[in-house]
Amino acid sequence: MFSKKSIRNKFALQLVLASSTLIVIFSAILYNYVKISIYENLNLELTKEATSIAAEYSKGINTVTIDMFKQNFVPENAKVKIVVKVNKQHKISFEQHKVDKQNFLTIYYPFDKKKSTFLAVTKNISNTDNLLKNVFRNILVINFITIFLVLFYAFLLSHMLIIPIHSLTTKLAAMDENFFQSINTKNIPEEFEPLAHSINKLVDRIHTFVKYQKELFIGTAHELKTPLAVMKTKNEVTLLKPRDNEKYVDTLKQNNKTIDDMNKMIGNILEIGRLEGAQFEQPQEIDLIAFLEEHANNFKILAHQENKQIITNFTPTSFPILIQPTLLLHILQNFVQNAIKFTPKDSEIEIKSFPDKFGINIRVLDSGEGIDENKDLFAPFKRYGKKEGAGLGLFLAKGAADAIGAKITIKNRIDTNGAIASLHIPISKKKLTKNATKCDI
Repeated sequence: MFSKKSIRNKFALQLVLASSTLIVIFSAILYNYVKISIYENLNLELTKEATSIAAEYSKGINTVTIDMFKQNFVPENAKVKIVVKVNKQHKISFEQHKVDKQNFLTIYYPFDKKKSTFLAVTKNISNTDNLLKNVFRNILVINFITIFLVLFYAFLLSHMLIIPIHSLTTKLAAMDENFFQSINTKNIPEEFEPLAHSINKLVDRIHTFVKYQKELFIGTAHELKTPLAVMKTKNEVTLLKPRDNEKYVDTLKQNNKTIDDMNKMIGNILEIGRLEGAQFEQPQEIDLIAFLEEHANNFKILAHQENKQIITNFTPTSFPILIQPTLLLHILQNFVQNAIKFTPKDSEIEIKSFPDKFGINIRVLDSGEGIDENKDLFAPFKRYGKKEGAGLGLFLAKGAADAIGAKITIKNRIDTNGAIASLHIPISKKKLTKNATKCDI
């Protein structure tokens, strides 16, 4: 019943323990206050009686005996006697004692200071003690009843508090790949709004992922079906009648080229599976600038083979970051490979980095013909420009960026021809270095 993993039970038990502690403390204070008040009243009443008795006795001490005085002036429930008591200050004092299960309270009232005599007035306070015992028992009963009500209320309240969680769970359980619906944050308590917003972001990402996966599967089937149909047609045409050996060789070469293109496409599709596995890679703390400089040297070799030059401009000098290196490298490779592909020979490609107040930016600037910003560049199997390719590079880069919580954009350059591929990695302000400055292009 009381599971250690249950937040509801923990909350209820903590509420009961806290409330019970407060109830017990309050009851103890209340009982002691009542007890002290009653005894103070008893002491005050006994003091008044002792004062009155001492005054009357002093008046008639020469004409009446002590027995006659007790009969006429002492209350029935009190006993009076004159005693010798050592008291240096000769002040009023009280003493409580028990005789035959009866409780008595005695006041020693100063009578004759020279003789060190006191007027001892004793009163039976058994009824008062019984009253206090009844008060104590009643307080205990009230405490037990109150604690039981608190227990009931705590579990009722804890149940009410987890109703929004049950509601969110029910909505999430009803979702599948064919039905994604954002949670309405207007109908839930404000304490659960951050959770609902996080779930909505996750739902949007899943929705986008499923959408792209469907486009990927449909595009894959289309991209593989078309060359297969072309190959079959070429073979059928070639076999319609006897031909020269050169015709057969030419057909086989064309078919081999088509097979090579299909193999490249299959390789890109396999890359999707590899990247999805890399999303589960544990983030590592790396120096982002050192990481960029290391791989930029490899990119420069590739560009040099194409008679193109890569220049770098990395700021700040160091930038520690917690990230998945495999996914980051895949994005950088895609940006640089596209830049090398579309940049004319004897032209420059720039790789730069700079921080801002939200994180750090990595940009790759090429000198090509630019892009059509009205088209969805990240859709699978979408090819733009005159260059060959499977049309999956940016699609994979977008998936990798989503996995590391980054954002990629591609836009045309304003200063010259070409495009800018940007990667923005959000970082908390605590992780920004002292050299971080805002910089824009």
